[in-house]
Amino acid sequence: MAFQRRRNHYYHRFRYLLPAISIVSGALLVFLAVLSFLAPYPVDSDYPGYRVHRHTSSFNVGTDDAIGAPPVFRVPNNGRRSDRDLWTSRNSKFFHGCSNASNKFLKAEAITHPNRYLAIATSGGLNQQRTGITDAVVAARILNATLVIPKLDQKSFWKDASNFSQIFDINWFISTLAKDVKIIKELPRKGGKTWTPYTMRVPRKCSERCYTNRVLPVLLKRHAVQLNKFDYRLANRLDTDLQKLRCRVNYHALKFTDPIRKMGEKLVHRMRVKSKHYIALHLRFESDMLAFSGCYYGGGDKERKELGAIRKRWKTLHISNPDKERRHGKCPLTPEEVGLMLRALGYGSDVHLYVASGDVYGGEETLAPLKALFPNFYSKETIATKEELESFSSFSSRMAALDFIVCDESDVFVTNNNGNMAKILAGRRRYFGHKPTIRPNAKKLYRLFLSKDNMTWEAFISRVRTFQRGFMGEPNEVRPGRGEFHENPATCICEDSVPKEKRDTGSRKYGKGNNSTKKDEVFDDQNVDDDPEWPDTEEDDNHSGLGIGLDYDTVNSEEPELEDMLSD
Repeated sequence: MAFQRRRNHYYHRFRYLLPAISIVSGALLVFLAVLSFLAPYPVDSDYPGYRVHRHTSSFNVGTDDAIGAPPVFRVPNNGRRSDRDLWTSRNSKFFHGCSNASNKFLKAEAITHPNRYLAIATSGGLNQQRTGITDAVVAARILNATLVIPKLDQKSFWKDASNFSQIFDINWFISTLAKDVKIIKELPRKGGKTWTPYTMRVPRKCSERCYTNRVLPVLLKRHAVQLNKFDYRLANRLDTDLQKLRCRVNYHALKFTDPIRKMGEKLVHRMRVKSKHYIALHLRFESDMLAFSGCYYGGGDKERKELGAIRKRWKTLHISNPDKERRHGKCPLTPEEVGLMLRALGYGSDVHLYVASGDVYGGEETLAPLKALFPNFYSKETIATKEELESFSSFSSRMAALDFIVCDESDVFVTNNNGNMAKILAGRRRYFGHKPTIRPNAKKLYRLFLSKDNMTWEAFISRVRTFQRGFMGEPNEVRPGRGEFHENPATCICEDSVPKEKRDTGSRKYGKGNNSTKKDEVFDDQNVDDDPEWPDTEEDDNHSGLGIGLDYDTVNSEEPELEDMLSD
């Protein structure tokens, strides 16, 4: 009987407990269903924080956080005070450009052999061709040959029909270098007929011995040789006098034509009227650039399909790993990321920003966050009329030259890549005054951008300024010999024990000065490769390594060539 009573007691307890468990379970299921319904759909992006296709940015500008709310990544309207002068480089007054030839460097008339002519066919866009022209003069000097005015690339991606004299002042070029290399406008006629030179190519980074062994025997036999696809075909390290000759060519002899120079100066003046200081941003974020880089920016299947189709143009490209490319700092920063970096470095929303770019992938939607950070946003198209640009707009190299001038004259130059224009301007700004030239430390910034929504703005500022040390264009940031010589012309930069008074460098711009004493003031050292994060890229014709340090218009001479996409 006792057993039966205990059994009935437990039965009645479980009879009331089971409905209670069912009710609780049902309520939990309903709660989970509602939560699932309200939760946002998963984002199709392997890289949170790198989305390009979005209408809203991933930050708030100038708004206050709600009391008691979790921390919000909020960008204030004004830049926080920096421990450095935002518009100058430290110790720049102790450095100056120096490219005069030594006494042992014989005059051209003493070393040039008769009946030896070197012709050059350059490759790529404006700035890649500029490196080829510079190196062509040195190659002619090595071969003791007369240089024929280089032919510009008119058949590549850009289809720009401009010749040398339509971009550069040809007479100035010839006269400025008269003591170094004999230069003529065209080959002399042979037997009353047009002389067709023997064509050949040399390996990338060909040394003095390479030219002596490969080209000189052909030149002695044929008397006229044309080197095709001449870009980065000269060694990075040469004899001191040859390096200084490179500088005389690049920084003094190559002067834009009067129409280009005057229009460029007009654009600079208009930026100066708007503000005492301005930043110039060379923004490489065109679809071709992104396709070649192999990077992914969170645009889903649409982005993969569009960029994948463009990528097929280059048959020699290997299949890339977007995550690996980004981890290694080889992906161009998005416009938003560049803006956040600049604001973290102390540049406020009132700063005037000139942007040199082609057609940005994603259009205005991609640019919107950058414009929110820097409302004073300009380009040559917004500060010049269509009529003013009419004589330039059909020629990509002439449009690129205008951007080159405005970027060169800017108080601060910043880039989201390490392409040809970025390198050329970095070296030029070192030589002519070490003005701040900011290169993003993409390898370190990559993870910071991914995690920024989980930190305060103050913490973000601290990290950015720490990561950007050594990437701000200060003197001696980069060891001599690191990076491309065009980016780090260390041989042509001299240091003084006491600061020199600034000389008038107004005539130096765009190659106006006729000797190095006109441009003997240098202040900065920008973004050359002093670290392994931005690899040396011009290693061979196949370009096995990709990334933003890569000049991707040189992958294959039979495939479409792309360069500084400043205009289409």
